[in-house]
Amino acid sequence: MQGIVTSDGATAPATVASITSRLADKAFFWLDLDGVDSEAHDLLLSVFKIHHLAVDDVQNFGQRPKLEDFENFTYMVVHGASADGASTEEVHFIFADHFVVTVHRGPCGAMDSVRARIEHRKASEAESPQIALIYLVIDQLVDSFFPMLDRLDNQIDDLEDAILVRPTDAQLGTLFAMKRSLITVRKVITPQRDMFASITSGVTELPGVSDDGQRYMRDIYDHLIRISDLVDGYRDLLSGVMDTHLSTVSNRLNVVMKQLTIIATVFLPLSFLTGFFGQNFSFLVGHITGRWPFYTFGVGLEVVSAAGLLYLFRKRGWLGGPTN
Repeated sequence: MQGIVTSDGATAPATVASITSRLADKAFFWLDLDGVDSEAHDLLLSVFKIHHLAVDDVQNFGQRPKLEDFENFTYMVVHGASADGASTEEVHFIFADHFVVTVHRGPCGAMDSVRARIEHRKASEAESPQIALIYLVIDQLVDSFFPMLDRLDNQIDDLEDAILVRPTDAQLGTLFAMKRSLITVRKVITPQRDMFASITSGVTELPGVSDDGQRYMRDIYDHLIRISDLVDGYRDLLSGVMDTHLSTVSNRLNVVMKQLTIIATVFLPLSFLTGFFGQNFSFLVGHITGRWPFYTFGVGLEVVSAAGLLYLFRKRGWLGGPTN
C-alpha cells in the first residue's frame, strides 16, 4: 500500500487512522494500491464501505473494461498498454466525491506520470478533483497504446520488406505473434471505446461529470476512436502482409518447379535417343558404325535436340528471354 496523495500533490502515510480521518472530514485524497492483500481487502470493506462484489472484482484481474455505479461509489476498469507491448495494464478505479482508489498489479507507468503531473496541474482545470485525477490516469493509460502501435507499424514495414527479399518460416511466426498482440489490444479497446461513447452521449452517467467535465471524457473517447481505427487498419495490413508472404512463397515454388520441369523436358528426348540407338538390333549394330555416325547420331542429335528445346523455352520467356 502506497501513501495517499491529496489534491495539491502532497503525499501522506496511508494508515487506517489517516484514511478514516480524511473520509470523516470529506477531504479529497487518492490511494493507489499495488494489488489487494488481506489488509487492503479489510480496508476497502470496513473503512471505505465498498460493496463486496466490487472488492471481489478488484482482487481478480482479467476483467473487461466496464463501468458500474453502486450506491455510494463508482467502479470502473480501464486498460492501457504494457511496457513490452505483449499484454495490457489493467487498472481498477473505485471513486466517490472525496476519494479515488486505484488498484493495479506491478509497476504502472501511468501512475508514476500522473504523480508528477498532478503537482503542476491547476485545481481550476476541472470542477471536481476526482474527475481531474481519473482523467489524468485514463489519459495516460489510453495514450500508452500510441507508442505501441507506432512500433508495430515500423515492424510491419520492416517485415514486409524482408518478405519481399526472402520469405522464411520465422517471419510467419512473427506475423502470428503480431496478430495475437493486435487481438489483445482490440479485446480491450473496443469495449473501452463503447464505454466512453455511452458516457459522452449521456446514456451512462459518470458521477461528478458535468458539462465542463464532459470535455475530458470526449477527449479520451476521441483517442480511443483513433486507436480503434489504427488497430483495424493494422489488422488488415497484417492480413495483406501474410497474403504477400504466402504469395511470395508460392511464386518461388513455381519458379523452382518450372526450372525442374525444364531440366526434365531437356533430358526427355536425350533419354529417348540414347535408348533408341542403344538397342541391340543387327541393323543398328551392323550399319551404324564408325566415327562420323557416332558424332552424328550419338552426339549431334542430343546436342541439336537440347539446343532446340532451350531455344524454344527462351523464345517463350521461360528462361528470361523474349516472349511471343
